[in-house]
Amino acid sequence: MDLRVTVALRGMLVFGALLTVPCAATAAERIAMDADDIAGVVRGSKGPEAGVWVIAETTDLPTKMAKIVVTDERGRYLLPDLPKAGYRVWVRGYGLVDSKPLNATPGERLDLNAVTAPDAQAAAQYYPANYWLSLLNIPAAGDFPGTGPRGNGISAAMPTQAHWVYQVKEMCMFCHQLGNKATREIPGSLGRFDSSIQAWAHRIAQGPIGPYMSSLMGQFGPRGIREFADWTDRIAAGALPAQVPPRPTGLERNVVLTLWDWAGGAMIHDEIATDKRQPTVNAGGPVYGVSTHGGNKLVWIDPSKDVAAEIPVPSRDPAINSSPHNPMMDERGRVWITSAFRDPKKSPSFCTDPANPYARFFPLAEPQGSLRQVSLYDPASGKFELIDTCFGTHHLEFARDDARTLYLSGDVNAIGWVDTRAFDRTHDAQASTGWCPMVLDTNGDGRIGEWTEPGQPIDPKKDQRLAGFLYGMGVSPADGSVWYARYTYWIKDWTPGVPGGLIRFVRGAHPPESCRVEYYETPVKDGKPLAFNPRGVDLDHEGVAWVAYGSGQLGRFDRRRCKVTSGPTATGQHCPEGWTFFTSPGPRMKGVSTGSADWHYLTWVDQHDVLGLGRDVPIIPGTASDSLLVFLPKREQFVTLRVPYPLGLFARGLDGRIDDSKAGWKGRALWSSYDGRETKHIEGGPGTSSKIVKLQLRPSPLAK
Repeated sequence: MDLRVTVALRGMLVFGALLTVPCAATAAERIAMDADDIAGVVRGSKGPEAGVWVIAETTDLPTKMAKIVVTDERGRYLLPDLPKAGYRVWVRGYGLVDSKPLNATPGERLDLNAVTAPDAQAAAQYYPANYWLSLLNIPAAGDFPGTGPRGNGISAAMPTQAHWVYQVKEMCMFCHQLGNKATREIPGSLGRFDSSIQAWAHRIAQGPIGPYMSSLMGQFGPRGIREFADWTDRIAAGALPAQVPPRPTGLERNVVLTLWDWAGGAMIHDEIATDKRQPTVNAGGPVYGVSTHGGNKLVWIDPSKDVAAEIPVPSRDPAINSSPHNPMMDERGRVWITSAFRDPKKSPSFCTDPANPYARFFPLAEPQGSLRQVSLYDPASGKFELIDTCFGTHHLEFARDDARTLYLSGDVNAIGWVDTRAFDRTHDAQASTGWCPMVLDTNGDGRIGEWTEPGQPIDPKKDQRLAGFLYGMGVSPADGSVWYARYTYWIKDWTPGVPGGLIRFVRGAHPPESCRVEYYETPVKDGKPLAFNPRGVDLDHEGVAWVAYGSGQLGRFDRRRCKVTSGPTATGQHCPEGWTFFTSPGPRMKGVSTGSADWHYLTWVDQHDVLGLGRDVPIIPGTASDSLLVFLPKREQFVTLRVPYPLGLFARGLDGRIDDSKAGWKGRALWSSYDGRETKHIEGGPGTSSKIVKLQLRPSPLAK
């Protein structure tokens, strides 16, 4: 069969009108296009191919760029607004193998021939990682708690199946996809081994975090590495996912993706494009990201010029890597970053000085958790300012108050903030920062009083202090309360986030005495958590919290439904009526009834209708499914916006910006990025650059 792609009528364009087509073409194939578009029809062996991706990529610009669209029900496509360059254009889709790329330039019609996969094995190579991960055997719920190496091989410290699944996902997908080609296969370059168990033991011991990975694998007990070895053995023998991912349908076909290379092979941990409170801030300007784990850079892309660059994030101590983690933008377009710039054991004296009301109330000799502080980059001056904190910092979010308060997560004992207006006036860290312990009002007297410490029994006459690593966070537009995903506990050591829950924090008028904390744990029914491993939370305009769960679910928590919010019973499991859970698309893990094989990171609620699907639509990254998952609350339905190239999208967070409110879909976009630690796992292998992703949703697959 001739698999070459034909090119018809190049250059026969009537600007601003219909593309002239041969007489044999039907009216349905005529596509309105401009001089900066490429359009055509994709046909397979049985006719037009609907719901497949057309990818155009160029290296002619200052940084490598690709644009991706989806064909409509007649196989038609339109790649809009392409910069002047030469492009390689090809077809990718489920049930296909990639077509041979053809060269094209904007203004041309390019009809493409889709190539049907010769067999199921070839087709499956394009499936998202979660489809392959679903083949991993998970011990049955009845096998827990484990009986140790001389019993069933499951560690006696592994109490439930949920803890096992948590460990599988968190151990690997904290850094990269699990189920992608790099993890589901054991490459020959790894060496020769007597068994796959030995090969796995060797592969996870490599690199600077090898000892840590080996330790995590050991926490399963010996059955853990046996199951991973069995998984790769079965795949090597030809095992295939039981489900085939569906092609995009409906709204999913309206997506327009633009990707640029940035940051080289460095790990990006989140990006920022605008002020979440005012999404027109920095309109048309650079999009920023931070490269962490040794990258120590603030990276940026100018999408109007297709130019990427980077700026070192400073440290006061040459022995301390700045390791920037998360950026956020304020109303002036400045970028606030959680980063390290000093020895964490050398906290400022005001952290324990009784003259400081926060230190007098709850002294912090040194942070526990994330050992970072705060840095501020002003694009106007090109300069950084470093803001010392007593508490650890990780993620950050602005409130809508007069102080422009920047709240932070990352400390296991305290919730901290920066009064950014006070800092702009004084440039004094002590005068600008504050913190409170996490204390539940378990005695119900409406204030923080004497408390019991974490892990101690509840005393009905006292309050109860919590500890735990707080991860993703959001601020409620409804009442200004701050919500945190309580990712793990912290008593003597890390305790897995099973079930995990949400912390609600209100600072009050006179902190620290006026601080209030509530805790809403994910419900446990008959000893089984309904979801687990919360990582991100964001709020809609009604104050409803939306939670991304590593168990493969989206949670909705409505505090207004709670019958109890304080008192001796308000210790976590007191408001099951506030919770609803939705399983994310895709296959389940084998033998697991809770959630899906996907794993979700942060949560972002589209409070300003940037995407065009309505205000207050929650979106979570499909970390193992090459996607952003949009949930339509009124329909209680997911829309899967897939990023099919390069395979290996590992998105942590996202952001939405309005560049031009009068320009329709073209003036609005979501921004996300490839945030995995192992960029060599991205399709293309070692040397592949991290990517920034611009996602737009047009009214139809052919809209210009």
